[in-house]
Amino acid sequence: MGQDGRVRTIDDHRDEIVELLRPVADQLAAEPIEVGGAAFTARPWEHAARYLATDVIAPRALPGFDNSQMDGFAVLAADLEGASPESPVTLPVAERIAAGDAGHPHRPGTATPIMTGAALPPGADAVVPVERVDPPLFPAPGTEAIAGFTAPVAPGTYVRAQGSDVADGQVLLRAGDRLSAARAGVINGVGLTEVAVRRRLRVLLVPTGHEIRDPGEELTPGRIHDSNSVALTAALQSIGCGVDVRPCRSDDAVDLLAIVESALGESAGDPRAGGTNDAAPTSAPTPPAEISGDGAVTGPPDLLITVGGVSAGAREVVRDALGPLGVRFEKVALQPGGPQGLGLASLGDGRTLPVVCLPGNPVSALVSFEVFLRSALLTTAGASVTDRERRSAPLAHDLDSPPHVLQLRRGVLVDGELHTLGGPSSHLLHALADSTVLIHVPVGVDHVAAGSPLEFWRIDD
Repeated sequence: MGQDGRVRTIDDHRDEIVELLRPVADQLAAEPIEVGGAAFTARPWEHAARYLATDVIAPRALPGFDNSQMDGFAVLAADLEGASPESPVTLPVAERIAAGDAGHPHRPGTATPIMTGAALPPGADAVVPVERVDPPLFPAPGTEAIAGFTAPVAPGTYVRAQGSDVADGQVLLRAGDRLSAARAGVINGVGLTEVAVRRRLRVLLVPTGHEIRDPGEELTPGRIHDSNSVALTAALQSIGCGVDVRPCRSDDAVDLLAIVESALGESAGDPRAGGTNDAAPTSAPTPPAEISGDGAVTGPPDLLITVGGVSAGAREVVRDALGPLGVRFEKVALQPGGPQGLGLASLGDGRTLPVVCLPGNPVSALVSFEVFLRSALLTTAGASVTDRERRSAPLAHDLDSPPHVLQLRRGVLVDGELHTLGGPSSHLLHALADSTVLIHVPVGVDHVAAGSPLEFWRIDD
């Protein structure tokens, strides 16, 4: 609930997170990265989920010259007028042109063998595929041969015209576009080797709980393995964030604050190394922060995300530690994922840090990321596409839902129908792992009959 005792709407909470992160967006300056096969191989993390900082202008046309779309024979269309099976046109075969050859002018009244991608010779205006020529093969180089044609051809047939894909000076890509495989390809295709992208947003991720232990560690009674660290790291990295993971294995506020102070004061923090709970607070100057090519976070975070410790229990470490610093905790009209927190934490000496606090149950945490953080972080990173595509499909079976919340059910789309997986409980992580969609049951709805349409997001990207 909010401070006035009312349950907050999802839109209000999401909008407030966007506003909280707005100053961070101004800090994500442009930085150049190399684009090319060798760079992608040597530094794959550097290129994963990057967003262009500026428009990219094509320095040349693509294709850069008229070229053949097929293996065949370059001809002058006028030479094949009137060709038919009953009255074929025969032309002497000229010297072959392969892809990459400078070529030679095409002489009217001849047929020039040409390979796919080879420059169309001056004087020719069409290509006839080799399988449509009699005989349907290329003669050996240096031999005299005749090619027969049994149909006319229109000028431009099987010719890739210069600039038909990209014009010289065209806006090739827009600021905010994600550096996808095809976009990297077209960047190199026009001869560019470098583009400007937005700096990655650096996240300090602190899963909390005295009960959580690392996977592989033997559990004593009452302890559980930590799934939130890896799940949320993967989710954050999938949209381009650099993540420094430092679990808090304690329910004492002082230990959580020590972790935050340590991350703010260190010059480097490797997300693969985890963190400790005994780091002493420091007032050392904060160094410039970067993320290395292998994904290691260097320097202080732009954002703190905590997991767990936000409910109304006797010992809620996140509430106890961050509430006095200005972070607000509320109940949002969402299931799973009702308990939430956010705010600008005042850390002393004039330092502040945006904070978003997620509930600790693993499904609640991931659903909260989808609903509140994914779009907000993409907006902060300057991405041009920030929201999941919303679609609608009929429900395959009846279901019930609490009318006072938006219930997000995990499920799959099969033959155009929505099937839920597992129940609504926030601990059913395996059901979420098998799901490809999040099904939206709106506020105010307590029952949905089979065949009724419901909105859903695809989450299997």
